[in-house]
Amino acid sequence: MELKCLLMWLLFGSVKANKPEKCPALPRTKFADVTAKAYPLGTKLYYECDRGYKRRGGQYPGIQCQSKEQVASWDYKKFECIDEKILLSTAPTMELDFTQKPETVTQSPAPQMQENLSEFDQKDFCGPPKTILHASLSLNEQYYVGQVLHFKCQSGYDKRSPISGTRTCKKVNGKIIWTSLDMQCTNDSSYSDERPPQAIEPDPSVSLWCPVQSVPGSSHPSFSSSVILPVTAVFLVLLIIPAVFM
Repeated sequence: MELKCLLMWLLFGSVKANKPEKCPALPRTKFADVTAKAYPLGTKLYYECDRGYKRRGGQYPGIQCQSKEQVASWDYKKFECIDEKILLSTAPTMELDFTQKPETVTQSPAPQMQENLSEFDQKDFCGPPKTILHASLSLNEQYYVGQVLHFKCQSGYDKRSPISGTRTCKKVNGKIIWTSLDMQCTNDSSYSDERPPQAIEPDPSVSLWCPVQSVPGSSHPSFSSSVILPVTAVFLVLLIIPAVFM
């Protein structure tokens, strides 16, 4: 009984250790395209048919990076995108005879992208997925530890260097994070996140003279009337006195 429990503990521990660890949400980068050259084990991607095309019913659009014979590779399912007009025109024929395929549906094999595995570990990472005719990969929303993403500013927003960079999802001190991205995409070469220096305005309290207006409804004279009028009166007296004694 103890041996059985030990074997089960080792089995579940091994499965848990091999389970890929999810990355947090990818920070948004405006006006930049995101690509990847390799994907860690566990990554799931999905194909989407281009506008005007639909996938055949019953086909699964997803693929997953799995380890097969100690080599990471994509697990593909049968998937193809057919012109909507062809599907509509051949629908009655397909219902009557499923074994007969119209000649117009036959398409040349989708070109496959050569997977370059020299830059990363073949055991833990899959190369770029193959391309499928009239289909593209949808935006991935879930990444796993070890994922490296390449960012490049879109055309028209590459006026300020650097215009490209990378982010890596890694585990640091037990916490899974995305590394920082030292780039910003903008269509203005003089753009800067730094705030312009503010102009220093003079302090009104330092002014040598500031007229004080009288408060409406108050009987007290204003500063100008209480100071200027007496000074004027004294000046006139000084002029009149000499004239009287002469």
